[in-house]
Amino acid sequence: MYERVLARVRGLPPPAVDAGLMVIALIAQLAPFLSGDRHWPLPAYAIAVAVSVPVIWRRRAPFLVLLVTEIAAAGYDLAPGGPRQPLWYGALIAMFTVAAQAPRWQRITAIVIIGWGAFLLTGSIETAARGLLLWTTAYVAGRAWANRQEEVRTLQERARHLERERELEAERERSRIARDMHDILAHAVSITIAQAEAGPVLMKQGPARTEEAFDAIAAAGREAMAQLRRILGVLDAGGEGARAPQPTLAEIPALVDSVSRAGTPVTLTVLGQPGEVTPDAEVAAYRIVQEALTNVLKHARARTVAVTLDWRVDPLVITVTDDGRGPQRTGGHGHGLIGIRERAASCGGSATTGPAPGGRGFEVRASLPGKAVEVAR
Repeated sequence: MYERVLARVRGLPPPAVDAGLMVIALIAQLAPFLSGDRHWPLPAYAIAVAVSVPVIWRRRAPFLVLLVTEIAAAGYDLAPGGPRQPLWYGALIAMFTVAAQAPRWQRITAIVIIGWGAFLLTGSIETAARGLLLWTTAYVAGRAWANRQEEVRTLQERARHLERERELEAERERSRIARDMHDILAHAVSITIAQAEAGPVLMKQGPARTEEAFDAIAAAGREAMAQLRRILGVLDAGGEGARAPQPTLAEIPALVDSVSRAGTPVTLTVLGQPGEVTPDAEVAAYRIVQEALTNVLKHARARTVAVTLDWRVDPLVITVTDDGRGPQRTGGHGHGLIGIRERAASCGGSATTGPAPGGRGFEVRASLPGKAVEVAR
């Protein structure tokens, strides 16, 4: 019940809240005038109003409102004949607002003025002590409110920051999925096209060679379907695909073999003692080799391709070199080569592409980091 009322009050515009507080304080200050059948002097009414009405401007000038209400309250003793006022509600609301919103020097000044005034302008120690307790309570409540509001702002800022991080993470995940799907489909389609184009020639070489071509096409399709299911499964939080492993370095030999079966001889060479790289680097290594081989099938018209995994430096350097005609500008956007560089950068590495040593063919070279390297996101 209390939380619902508080939530509704917080939903009101600030001027409405201040007007409500002013009306409540004014009613409370005028209530003593309704007791008995006496006719109270007009100055007493005026002072009660002067202590309450300034509350409506408490947000604009809290320190000034506090001074006005305090001076008006002090002037009540100079207008004898009014009913006894136990509390000055408007001044207490102003003190709360000063504590919650005013600068530090105004808060300290308010404490000094109220503290000295409680002892110098009141008639008894009991009254002074009671007044000091009330002012202190209003001030402490105001500071508690200010601290609470600051905590709420901090939590809201943190929530916005986390939401932005989630959005960026989702964007990175979408980009990763898009790159993976591009690589998988491009690789499978390239193998299929290569085998289909070689079909008429293979048919002349006999049924066995023709069967091998169809087997290669079927294997490429099955592998593509399996990898697509694995990637799309990530989008389903409850699916098995969300837990399926990503391709790793251990699957590169099978990748090389599938391209070799498509008709372009590919050799794989491992130099040095295999070490460890980050999981992201393992996926990047596979996709880089996959994209490089896809480009060879699509554009290079190469006779041979060499894939090298060099663990002797950095700790892993991947090179894919062919003896084809090199990069061709056919009006495409070059998404494959851009994707290679992006994949290497995503795990803290780097990649370069260009003519192969000797000027014949094309080379893709990627350097991927070890587990000790952290990638800045």
